[in-house]
Amino acid sequence: MDSEGTILPAPVVIPEKPRVAVLGTGFASFSLLKEIDRDLFDVTVISPRNYFLFTPLLPSTTVGTIEFRSIIEPVRRARPNIQYYQAACTGIDSTGRTVTCEAVSDKRKFNVAYDTLVIGIGAVSNTYGIPGVKEHALFLKDLSDARAIRQRIIERFEEAASPAATDEERRQLLQFVVVGGGPTGVEFAAEMHDFLHEDLETSFPHLAPFVNITLLEAMDQILSTFDQTLGAYTMKLFQRNRIQVRTASFVTRVESDRVILRSGSEIPCGLVVWSTGIGPTDLAATLPFPKDRSLRLLTDRYFLVKGTTGVYALGDCATIEGLNLPATSQVAQQEGRYLAHHLKRLAKRQSARPFRYRHYGMLAYVGSNKALADLAAVKGKGFSSWLFWRSAYITKLVSLKNKLLVLFDWFKTFIFGRDISRF
Repeated sequence: MDSEGTILPAPVVIPEKPRVAVLGTGFASFSLLKEIDRDLFDVTVISPRNYFLFTPLLPSTTVGTIEFRSIIEPVRRARPNIQYYQAACTGIDSTGRTVTCEAVSDKRKFNVAYDTLVIGIGAVSNTYGIPGVKEHALFLKDLSDARAIRQRIIERFEEAASPAATDEERRQLLQFVVVGGGPTGVEFAAEMHDFLHEDLETSFPHLAPFVNITLLEAMDQILSTFDQTLGAYTMKLFQRNRIQVRTASFVTRVESDRVILRSGSEIPCGLVVWSTGIGPTDLAATLPFPKDRSLRLLTDRYFLVKGTTGVYALGDCATIEGLNLPATSQVAQQEGRYLAHHLKRLAKRQSARPFRYRHYGMLAYVGSNKALADLAAVKGKGFSSWLFWRSAYITKLVSLKNKLLVLFDWFKTFIFGRDISRF
């Protein structure tokens, strides 16, 4: 009522939107961010990495086929009105519903409150406790890894080109060892072959006889997740391309200039790229939630962490209890999209439906403009599969900018070759 006795309408109280905190910026988290309803939720993203990385094309960046920035997308551009903090999560209080964080820039700590927490922190390269791997091998999980590999390759060629180098030293410097016969290891070996034979042999023709690529796999075959006929095709192609594949070869130690196998043999080398699988991050390993033998967080089919309320986990850091899905980008992407719609249904008090994974097949580049396509109806290989591989990845890139940049990089590489500068 005002001074004249007029009755005023009651003020409208706008309820606060539920606070959703998202840890990580990988495929699972980024897919959730792209799909989540911003009208229903107040979203905060916490991650040391302020970009999304399209990892299927990461091996191409190690040799300059594609430039680094062509396959990343800033998190702040994922959706409007999303709060982002460049920080690492160091602890979770599920009772008080707060996340403890440490800023990347100045290491200052702060807390973020949440109503719903989504853990999508991914995984790290698994060394299996083998001595020397962390100290001497290079991994292939992020852009910094790809850049380090690219620098090391050029560095080894420049060292081998020195008049002071002996032939024995050149053979050691130009022996490139890839440990792990999965899709990432195979694709890196393939990209490395293309780089050597399309670019480096032209710039360093006198070093061509000293170059060797060796792929080591602990199991009896490479690409074990693909159809056996495609794995056999890749073995034959690598043999023609002079990529040495050694199966049933278990690495017991990595030194600065050599790899030592269980058989006792040693491989002198100038570069070791380690791509043997994934393991838990430090945070995932220490969280007080139920885990499986691989220390992945156990969830139900709605991605709710077992024994918690309001804490969800998805991507490589988690697994659905009783359902063993592969740790691939398409799985993580589907999980993120599902959880975004699941949270929306919960907010609107609609019935929930459990997650169902749809397998669309697997692709892998194997060098010399050839690829594999392991699809439900087709087991493709060769040049036609390479065209399909490129077109499929172009459609999967998250923004028009990325699509145009990758197309331009492919065109530029075809016309001018790859850059061999070291800076």
